[in-house]
Amino acid sequence: MTSTYSYNELADLTVKILTKLYGYSQKEAEITALVLVEADARGIPSHGVSRLDFYSSNLKGGFCKPGSKPEIVHETPCSLVVDGHDGVGPYISKWAVEKMLAKADGALAAFCSVRNSNHFGIAGYWAEQAALRGMVGLAFTNTRACGIPTYGRERLIGTNPIAAAIPEKYENGKISDMFLLDIATTTVAHGKIEVYDRRKKTMPNGWAVDETGKGTTDATAFEKLFYSNPRLGGHLFLGGEGEESGGHKGYGLGLLVELLCSGLSLGAGSMDTFKAGCGGGITHFFACFSLALFGRPQEIMAHIHSILQTIRNSEKAEGESRIFIHGEKEAEAKERALKNGVELDAATRDMLEKLKAKL
Repeated sequence: MTSTYSYNELADLTVKILTKLYGYSQKEAEITALVLVEADARGIPSHGVSRLDFYSSNLKGGFCKPGSKPEIVHETPCSLVVDGHDGVGPYISKWAVEKMLAKADGALAAFCSVRNSNHFGIAGYWAEQAALRGMVGLAFTNTRACGIPTYGRERLIGTNPIAAAIPEKYENGKISDMFLLDIATTTVAHGKIEVYDRRKKTMPNGWAVDETGKGTTDATAFEKLFYSNPRLGGHLFLGGEGEESGGHKGYGLGLLVELLCSGLSLGAGSMDTFKAGCGGGITHFFACFSLALFGRPQEIMAHIHSILQTIRNSEKAEGESRIFIHGEKEAEAKERALKNGVELDAATRDMLEKLKAKL
């Protein structure tokens, strides 16, 4: 059974929970609630308000410290390195991305690495902020160690998502459509396995392996292993085990994200995040550049639109009526959520109602 909340109702409730029960400031709570509710509205429950449980455990463990102020520790006219001092991930990210975008207004391109942060929500939201201003946006983050290197058995690398946003249409004074890719470099984000565990469903083969390195479809057993054994068993990268189906490629993408985020910021690698007494340690990397670097922006967007239209209008596989461009399903899900409400599964609803009762 699912329950439905209006977008604003869910956002307001989440802000109240974060401020009154979690000790977030109003600004920290508002941006955190926004990225969580955006995920649920876009049909990404793995990163929605169900994350409140994870955020609570981070507070209890001393990994997240509301009230910590981000600080610029290195800066050039087109770049900055930010130390989040173990603060609230979405708040740090908003602060850093806004400063990066301001630099790009003058330099036409800008870059930002962040260390000592926490979970920042869906990566696509941060890449999207650049695209809404007519720029190409990139957003990456490492995570707690979840992924196993090709031919390895230890969890060493995060699910390490990649997000890229490219504006497609400019109408009525604003960007109306965009290509928005947001993917984990593992087969799925860890939150998706948590959803399967929460709903007591069997997960597909190829998502994860147990402590022996063998594939498992038991989401509940995997979750128990994940939290009881700090090293063995974990996620497979895109392409699965070995090299035959390209597992080494997904592993390479995950490692690339690790080096951009942790390497450039001088921050913790995924294997060193969430250690007692050391804060969350999560690292991010953001980048943006203007289409004006390559010509007239509206002409470029029109050309991008024509490429995407060719793909949309191409021949469909038997039984299929539509080819989707990345970001379309999420945008359409949000439209439905704004009209009909945001659907939450029973476990997430029950968690929210318990928190609501504490208020």
